[in-house]
Amino acid sequence: MTKYLLRRFLHGLVSVIIVVAIVMLLIYSCLDRQLIFAQDPVYTQLGNNQKIVYQYRKWEDYGYIDYVPYAEWLQAIAAKGEIAADQVSPLAAFAKKSGGDSEEVAEYVSRFTQYYESQGYQVTRLDAKVTKNKVAPGGQQQLFAYKDKPLLGRLWNYLTGLISVDNIHYVKEDIGERGLTFTLHDPVYGGTTFSPAIIGNGTLHKYLLYFDGRFPFIHQNIGSINLGKSYTVNSGVDVFHSMNSPQGSYVSRMITYPTGLTEMSADDLHSATYAPGSRDASMVNRDRFTDDYTAVTTVKGGLSQVGYSFVIGIIAVFIAYLLGVPLGIIMARKKDKLIDKIGTIYIVFIIAVPSLAYIFLFKAIGYAMGLPTTFNMDSTDWRMFALPIISLALPSVANLMKWLRRYMIDQMNSDYVKFARSGGLSEREIFTRHILKNAIIPLVHGIPGTVLGALIGAIITERVYVVPGAGNLLTKAINMYDNGVIVGVTLFYAMLSVISIILGDVLMSIVDPRISFTQKAR
Repeated sequence: MTKYLLRRFLHGLVSVIIVVAIVMLLIYSCLDRQLIFAQDPVYTQLGNNQKIVYQYRKWEDYGYIDYVPYAEWLQAIAAKGEIAADQVSPLAAFAKKSGGDSEEVAEYVSRFTQYYESQGYQVTRLDAKVTKNKVAPGGQQQLFAYKDKPLLGRLWNYLTGLISVDNIHYVKEDIGERGLTFTLHDPVYGGTTFSPAIIGNGTLHKYLLYFDGRFPFIHQNIGSINLGKSYTVNSGVDVFHSMNSPQGSYVSRMITYPTGLTEMSADDLHSATYAPGSRDASMVNRDRFTDDYTAVTTVKGGLSQVGYSFVIGIIAVFIAYLLGVPLGIIMARKKDKLIDKIGTIYIVFIIAVPSLAYIFLFKAIGYAMGLPTTFNMDSTDWRMFALPIISLALPSVANLMKWLRRYMIDQMNSDYVKFARSGGLSEREIFTRHILKNAIIPLVHGIPGTVLGALIGAIITERVYVVPGAGNLLTKAINMYDNGVIVGVTLFYAMLSVISIILGDVLMSIVDPRISFTQKAR
């Protein structure tokens, strides 16, 4: 079985890589890259050469190209010692028109052009836009090189950067003695409460392992998953971090800072990361911190996007199986009777009516009953979960009823049932020991996928009820042309699909002893 699971997992990984590669190909090669500026307010305000340069910088940020301005190249060769630092500014001052450079500047412009053209880049020089002997707004001369990123290189860089491991050599500055410290009494709690933690110096995160009162109670910053940074949906924030960060209003409580200062604050000291020079740059930081681990996030009272989607989804799954399985069994046993006909009407209704229509129908009925119809993260009213859960559960109930009824009726007409009857077994024994056991097997395979699918969320349901979940993250990213989020969420969905299929196979082998993943020698 181990070999089968390993082989299935490896095949799944290959499938995931292919899916990510196809998505990257569609985004970066088949779509007009100009679309990313459709909702960019800065772009519309720029003009002349400044607008062109802004385009190329944004295309670099979004992962389309490698972009190198002439001035940055001069700074790079100065850092290598090829020219003095005070030469950068004079050499960067090339003429407004091509052919007007001084002899020394022309030499370095030529070096820049030859070097990057030999590397496959295209070098572009934009002359200054002059009107009435004045440079027009945004019309300054520009010189830069750019090259489209190849798909395989982009895919390789993305996959190799998926997981990063923190280490004591992350900080490049002199930070004193580097290392890790294990303590049983976390300083965040005043050093008196028993709370184990691992604290680093020279690492990106100050706390690499710690305990607190938030689920799952033990947290780590040693390894990080990097699905890709968002550019518009949550600007500058990694997709994985965005989906798993708490939401809602700030939660203030009395905390003690490393300097001993105690005050009411929403700062999460366990999230502290290194920011060079940040302590000395701010009087507030000097009062609170003893080092440059000053970049902290805040504690919020709500769940994360994945948290809200999972809570709603998992309860809906539980209700669906709790209702769908018994009703499907009753329909099969009472085939063509009144209850079977009523169940069939319900199934046909759910299948025939578009999901958006019956979600709004449930919303209208809920509103008439006094239930909240929109989600509020700051509210403690548990009833706001009711309508999203119902809207997700009832279609799943119909689906389970339909398939279980079909599987059981198929089993009822099987030869082994006829032999069981001729052997003297009662109808109850035949149903419970044979028909139900065999009919439930196909449904078992879908349980892991249904549970893990709750992490993804439901796009339409979450939009209708304004649920701050992960369901509409992908649609937001597509509408805002946020390439990083599109690729990251695609990878997340693909990995969940692979894991759910493997877990479904394992569950089927447990339920059905006839299924074996081992190959016996002949």
